[in-house]
Amino acid sequence: MLEFSGEQQLIQSEIQKLCASYEDEYWQAKDRDAEYPEEFVEDLAEHGWLGTIIPEAYGGTGYDTLEAALILEEIAASGAGFSGSMACHGAMFVPRSILNYGSEEMKETYLPKLASGEKYLQCFGLTEPDAGYESTAITTNAEKDGDRYLINGQKTWCSRFYASDYMVLVARTTPIDEVEKKTEGLTLFLVDIEDALDQGAVDTQKIEKSIRRAVPSYEIWFEDLEVPEANVIGEVDDGFYQVMDGLNEERVVIAAEAVGLARVAIERAVQYANEREVFDRPIGANQAIQHPLADAHARTTSARNLVYQAARAFKDGRDVGEAANIAVYMAREAASKAADHAVQTHGGYGVATEYDVERYYREARLAHIAPISDEMIKNYIGEHVLDLPRSY
Repeated sequence: MLEFSGEQQLIQSEIQKLCASYEDEYWQAKDRDAEYPEEFVEDLAEHGWLGTIIPEAYGGTGYDTLEAALILEEIAASGAGFSGSMACHGAMFVPRSILNYGSEEMKETYLPKLASGEKYLQCFGLTEPDAGYESTAITTNAEKDGDRYLINGQKTWCSRFYASDYMVLVARTTPIDEVEKKTEGLTLFLVDIEDALDQGAVDTQKIEKSIRRAVPSYEIWFEDLEVPEANVIGEVDDGFYQVMDGLNEERVVIAAEAVGLARVAIERAVQYANEREVFDRPIGANQAIQHPLADAHARTTSARNLVYQAARAFKDGRDVGEAANIAVYMAREAASKAADHAVQTHGGYGVATEYDVERYYREARLAHIAPISDEMIKNYIGEHVLDLPRSY
């Protein structure tokens, strides 16, 4: 079994206590009304959890990926599911761009505000309608004009835009036909959202969706958006490598969220299987119910071990490419199996919103698509682990 330090166990306990005050009805309403759980995120901020990975020197708690994974797993496992964990996921990890690549002045200016929850940096603008997983194909461009950049283009699936004060935007600063490699020529910008709206340089349209409705996503158009040169994050034209550098960490924490989702799905199914009686006995006594849940538990336990193996490797500074990709792949599988069996255990009530498992089922399906598909993970394993020819 996994072993955590006393401090890490205390983190788990504190998150469980905080989440306990947000009952199922809260999350059901947020999902039904497609309303961002602002109260919950503010509560996390007030307790300092949004600054988990921000060093103490900048007002954060100075923890690392492992502790962040524990926090997000417990949020999902509390009953919030992805509606809760992904509502704050961005606030905890998008600031990593500034932490890893921003100037010292940028760190001192923004990180303390983000750690305290005074300001939110939750929105990341990378995906485009015609680019998808092929990030090098983005066409949003940033043209230098004196001490500023003018940005034009379109992004899609930008989550938490109106729940953020800032966004990290990826744009092409050198045309693709002028670089030696298509991975060159991309740059990260820190965009002040209020300023962008005041400029009238941003137009948005909410994407109507049936999954993770409490975390809204948008299409965004930029027309001559002015961004100061001082808001460039890291080196100009090196943005692609900066984005890729954070992907393994993101996969570790998303895998932890999927494990949390699997845990709560199994918990709800077991509770129902013990309470529901048919033919004068609990349905949990039937192997048709019991064995799938036992299988789901075994898969979830295995996936959880992989997740924290990867998290510890990341914490130790070891290469985590293989571990992170396998962890997220197996955690997704565990979440899907658990949610599917939970719905089946509930029978007809499995699709009733009052029992929540239908929401977990929907959210588990999303995990196979975002932020990267199962197929792309298998491409990585095939090429970089098994040393097979590149397949795409």
